[in-house]
Amino acid sequence: MKVALGCDHAGRPLMAHLKPWLEAQGHTCIDHGAYDDRPSDYPDYARVVAESVARGEVDTGVLLCGTGIGMSLAANKVRGAYAAVCHDEYSAAMARAHTHANILTMGARVVGPGLALSILAVWLRTGFDQAERHVRRTQKVRDIEAGCLAKES
Repeated sequence: MKVALGCDHAGRPLMAHLKPWLEAQGHTCIDHGAYDDRPSDYPDYARVVAESVARGEVDTGVLLCGTGIGMSLAANKVRGAYAAVCHDEYSAAMARAHTHANILTMGARVVGPGLALSILAVWLRTGFDQAERHVRRTQKVRDIEAGCLAKES
């Protein structure tokens, strides 16, 4: 799998832990920074990763900041990017299977390295559940994104 990576200064130590694991598993990592611990702005990295995912240049993205929330908010502004904050394995599995999320965000100040690896492993092995209800619901999200969601009667 080809994975776009991005983090701010708060997420850098956790990214340094996850990237070698991803590569050891045979995944190709495209690292968009941050490359050091100097203060940086999460929207800059979220945008680059989200655009890469939305354009189909990579299979998925991983974004790390202090809580994962800022990265998620910023990434979700990019059309075609569907970022989910996950702080446990269950939310990672459901984000992939039920909402077809394509970007994982985590908080380096919320999850430790071991749990983060476990969340990432679940994220990578879980596919989208093609059940009609999930397809219908994710299409409604895309309709909202396109500004054309019809109200149900």
